[in-house]
Amino acid sequence: MRQTWRWFGPADIASIDDMLQAGVEGVVSALHHVPNGVVWSLEEIAKRQQQIATRKDGSPSGIAWEVIESLPVSEDIKKQKNDWRQHIENYKLSLENVARSGLEVVCYNFMPVLDWTRTELRYRVASGGTAMRFDINDFAVFDIHILQRRGAAEDFSEDVRTEAARRFQGLSDEQRKVLARNVTMGLPGSTESLTIQEVQAHLDEYGHISPDQLRKHFVDFLGEVVPVAEKLGLRLCCHPDDPPFPLLGLPRVMSTEADYVYMTGAVESPANGITLCSGSLGARPDNDLPGMMRRLGDKVHFLHLRNVKKDNDALAGSFFEAEHLGGDTDMVALIAAIIAEERKRRAAGRADWQIPMRPDHGQDILDDLGRRSQPGYPTIGRLKGLAELRGIMTALEHAEFGLR
Repeated sequence: MRQTWRWFGPADIASIDDMLQAGVEGVVSALHHVPNGVVWSLEEIAKRQQQIATRKDGSPSGIAWEVIESLPVSEDIKKQKNDWRQHIENYKLSLENVARSGLEVVCYNFMPVLDWTRTELRYRVASGGTAMRFDINDFAVFDIHILQRRGAAEDFSEDVRTEAARRFQGLSDEQRKVLARNVTMGLPGSTESLTIQEVQAHLDEYGHISPDQLRKHFVDFLGEVVPVAEKLGLRLCCHPDDPPFPLLGLPRVMSTEADYVYMTGAVESPANGITLCSGSLGARPDNDLPGMMRRLGDKVHFLHLRNVKKDNDALAGSFFEAEHLGGDTDMVALIAAIIAEERKRRAAGRADWQIPMRPDHGQDILDDLGRRSQPGYPTIGRLKGLAELRGIMTALEHAEFGLR
């Protein structure tokens, strides 16, 4: 695996120098300041590449921008409304500029409205550190009592509805605002966040879009952009829903192994692939991560390795982001499956035999607790995660003791 690190640009409190000290081999980044649907220009791409290539003292860093995360798919495209056709043409132009700039791997997602959802960004764990958490009861507080979505109560069990009502009554106005802000935060690093009114407007427009219809919109999008990506030598890789179950009455189309089989089969191409995120997929108890890697590994272009601890085995349940080796996913078995896939690719002569991986998210520990980093992206917590993952990789690849 090629060890990479997500960087949000000059405002990121983790610097290029910090990444070098962590021993990473490449950088994952994006043009977060460019609005969704707008073309990524060659000039802006080159500017980000230069930022990554330069240390604080102006000397060369020796590392490069290797993976784009993400080139966002606009809500217009997902809904096939308003300027969606122009946004697809702009996406193709962005892909052309990305390829001309020497980049090859492009991560994106097809989640409607809320790109990822957490109810608490600084949840206190047993060690004294903090982590991000999704609590189904708190989410019901938001959905039923704050957003007041029509029909929301019907999507939750009686126990959850009762607990949500109790919690809502106990929250101050400020606590309700914080919960709403957490839920509607949007993509990490994004400049776009949604108000309650904007969320409701999107929901109104999605009201008639079934899972089958959203899936058709997704395939329509792939049919347009995948041939362009293949011609350009790019590898597109879709990130799973996070969390991988329906929220706000919205359809979800990338939550299970079956979803990925359908998506990659609908538009067959080496350019149409998977971002295997063990944290997102691991929040759903019926997802077998090592098995998914064994069965779908030839289409995996990018890896997010993190772990979650579920409160129970409910399909749509609560969880928090655990230590990288401390959650419900067997990380050793998953990494073993990844190494086996890489060896298979290398034997077949694939140029992309080495799959880029990043230690996804991390708990805030030690000095991270006072630095207020981008939620989920503390420097020390991710460094700890990378060290743990690197240790497993080293052991499993050892010539004498590792996998044969």
